Amino acid sequence: MASTDVTLEELQAGIRNVPDFPEEGIQFKDITPVLADARLLDGCISHLLCGHSADTVDVVAGIDARGFIFGAAMARELGVGFVPIRKKGKLPWKIIEESYELEYGSNTIAIHTDAVSAGQRVLLVDDLLATGGTAAAAANVVVRAGGQVVEVVFFIELSFLAGRAKIGAAPVRSLVRY
Repeated sequence: MASTDVTLEELQAGIRNVPDFPEEGIQFKDITPVLADARLLDGCISHLLCGHSADTVDVVAGIDARGFIFGAAMARELGVGFVPIRKKGKLPWKIIEESYELEYGSNTIAIHTDAVSAGQRVLLVDDLLATGGTAAAAANVVVRAGGQVVEVVFFIELSFLAGRAKIGAAPVRSLVRY
């Protein structure tokens, strides 16, 4: 199991704030310093997995794109499979898709129809919870595929945007909140 000797304060200190990116007024939360530090990355994975084991999770699903980084590592740590939830047009086989609204338009995500088996317990992960549209759509496609979302976990949450309210019935947890 990954190490839990990294504190949440250390993880938060590893997040770089980039003002005015991608546009003026946005305070971008850059996680690449955490990803580049093996100890912090290991600790982040441990904290994201807190309370979960192969006895409680059948598969980890990661949301395109940074959710793939955490999700694949989490799945490997648990010894379970990984399911990518991709942006529209990226999956080559039969899909279940769902559109959702963004601050400046809309987007669509998809999952293969056979990515999750009926009744499978799915741990859903992404790097950032903002307005909640992407996470809600991801949880919905997992459920439509037959899975049960046991928890939705995020490295960072922008709580002032109230995104967790959109996600629905699944428990939501984040490590660092702004």
